[in-house]
Amino acid sequence: MRILCIDGGGIRGVFAVAILRAIEKEYNQPISDMFDMIAGTSTGAIIAASATLELNMGEVQESYIKYGHKIFTKQTPFGFLKSVYSDRYLRHYMQEAFGDITLFDIKKPLLIPTVDITHGNPFVLRSNYGNAEQNDYSIKLWDAVLSSSSAPIFFPPNNINNHYLAIDGGLWANNPSLVCITEAQHFFKKNLDDIHIMSIGTGLQKIDFSIETKKKWGVTQWLPFHLPSMKMTPKLLDLALHLSSESVTYHCQHILGEHYFRINEELGKEVPFDAPEYIDFLVDLGDKTFQKNRKKIAVFLAT
Repeated sequence: MRILCIDGGGIRGVFAVAILRAIEKEYNQPISDMFDMIAGTSTGAIIAASATLELNMGEVQESYIKYGHKIFTKQTPFGFLKSVYSDRYLRHYMQEAFGDITLFDIKKPLLIPTVDITHGNPFVLRSNYGNAEQNDYSIKLWDAVLSSSSAPIFFPPNNINNHYLAIDGGLWANNPSLVCITEAQHFFKKNLDDIHIMSIGTGLQKIDFSIETKKKWGVTQWLPFHLPSMKMTPKLLDLALHLSSESVTYHCQHILGEHYFRINEELGKEVPFDAPEYIDFLVDLGDKTFQKNRKKIAVFLAT
């Protein structure tokens, strides 16, 4: 069973899109045709849903460029009284991309981790391939993806049909690879030897927490506020997402061995998930990362 997993990471998702765009161009077929199951968290959910619907990755990349600056236009610098960003443009992008498609309409296995904060539960939204754990297939695809993308403080929770509030799945499964291993074993009854995962990250962060004797380690160290831009850097959330992804990578490499193929690259600097000014840098890095991994990708897709 060949599985594609895509990390969360906000605007850094364009790095993963650039890699997938290069793969589509190389093999002249949609990403969906190359995999039996696709999973994505947060920005990875946008990419995974797009791939499942066989949307062209070049067009997805253009959508990141088109909407990136609009989505990350702050409505408040602090997030004390309301979220830093409105979800208006994020919602509009997803509704435009996915229309009225529901989870029921999608037969190919698609997994989207999110969090039900109303009941305090991590959970996975699944497409219509028969798993009884998904008891409501009427949820719109854009609603499912928006739920997984609603990073706390920065975006408001997503209200799912007045049943519960949902937030970013990156809080527990920023790298959804373990979710997919569990699904492949327990629902599809696959042995570990039958599971092959290509896992794509959103760049390895270099987050600076330098040793300084005068640091007081309050809110301003974890969520630095910058003048004159009036912008708060999501340092703590970026760190949490990075650690979540890399810990899952470590475990999956031990569980699957050579059947786990991780594609990621050092960013060399802090690239906040809400910084669309890095889009060109991320696209270029994604193209270079594909070239660097070109032979390994070919070997993986031949399995």
